[in-house]
Amino acid sequence: MKITTIGRGSIGGTLARLWTDAGHEVTTLGREGGDASDADVVLLSVRHADIPAALAGVTGLEGKLVIDTSNRLDGEPAHGGHASNAEFVKATVGGPTAKAFNLNFAKLLEGAAQAPNRPDNIWVGDEAARSAVEALTRDAGMQPRHAGPLDRAGAQEAFAELFMAIVKDADAGLLYYRFAAPVAI
Repeated sequence: MKITTIGRGSIGGTLARLWTDAGHEVTTLGREGGDASDADVVLLSVRHADIPAALAGVTGLEGKLVIDTSNRLDGEPAHGGHASNAEFVKATVGGPTAKAFNLNFAKLLEGAAQAPNRPDNIWVGDEAARSAVEALTRDAGMQPRHAGPLDRAGAQEAFAELFMAIVKDADAGLLYYRFAAPVAI
């Protein structure tokens, strides 16, 4: 796949490296913006506050499949009166949209494929985004877990605060998460 990442930080930069290693053609864009017209998939990986400016600084986004990795913390409202950042992105770009990779710690992404049990990546979004999101999740060393349509993105963004509370309470520090089927009795 041809992937353009908007954001070269800890999540965007790490996923760009992992996907390049998996054989994808990745272009990374930073604050200076750029052109995403050649992309099959766009990863939007910027802070919540920076989303409108980041989208405005990139051309060729119209109708593109976008994966949004942002989180709204401390009760921040989504942009444009939408229920989630991902829904704002969809309204702005107009293409299939997914919320994914927002519940994973950047420091742990590099080691996901080597974890004793493959960590999960919860995602919600448009059905047209499924094959790309799930393939890119596997290429990043994780197991995709679909949690429903894009209108659930607000709940996924809110879950980030619960996940942070779990991590802060854990003696182990940063955590992967994983859903597992029960052992047959």
